[in-house]
Amino acid sequence: MVLAIVGGLLLALGLFAGTVLVLVPLGLAAMESGAMLWLLFPLLSIVGYTLFATGARVGNFRALSFAVSCLLLVLAVASAAGLVLEATKLISPAGNTLSLWYVLAVGGVLGTIGAAASAKSAA
Repeated sequence: MVLAIVGGLLLALGLFAGTVLVLVPLGLAAMESGAMLWLLFPLLSIVGYTLFATGARVGNFRALSFAVSCLLLVLAVASAAGLVLEATKLISPAGNTLSLWYVLAVGGVLGTIGAAASAKSAA
């Protein structure tokens, strides 16, 4: 039970780091996104997910796995939308858009793997 709680908290921090990486270049958050967030986004997401999976019951694990996959895919889609809006000059980014590409790639890959695994385990 303790592993599930700690894993859930670490997972939430990882998703928060990814959200900041998306919001800052779009000018939607008055924060800074340094190199540490680039490292913490995938690291905390994966470690938190692993700890939760270790300590969770089967029913909780499936629900969380699907929810996390959806959240990662939402971050990836938000990154893609920000890149499209920037490319069409509908918005001007508050900084470099490299973090949008990073979240698109990492969030897209991890979210797709998780969603595919959830679909196979439900079948």
